Amino acid sequence: MIGVENWSIELQKSEFHSLYLSLLRISEQLIDIKNELMDEEFVTLEFEQLPWYIELEGKKEEWSLRFVFESQDQTRSFEMYWPIPIAQTLCYEIKNMWESMD
Repeated sequence: MIGVENWSIELQKSEFHSLYLSLLRISEQLIDIKNELMDEEFVTLEFEQLPWYIELEGKKEEWSLRFVFESQDQTRSFEMYWPIPIAQTLCYEIKNMWESMD
């Protein structure tokens, strides 16, 4: 279960794994360009691999994340938004949670 303030969503293990992989990939995108960004420069990164679409917006050290989930059989869809400053913390915690399950 993932939740922030007034909402939560329960993910199946396969959905959670694909979220973990998608977070790794968008994090890699940010790492790849981080040294080229000035501290005040604004960036938007997108990553899409079904069932997830992820959008990172912000600066190199502080950013938000928006997720759109669409199940393969189109029986379930939802959108999540993690604002600055909790996006980095939740991203880190999801990575740790998955790696501790493996």
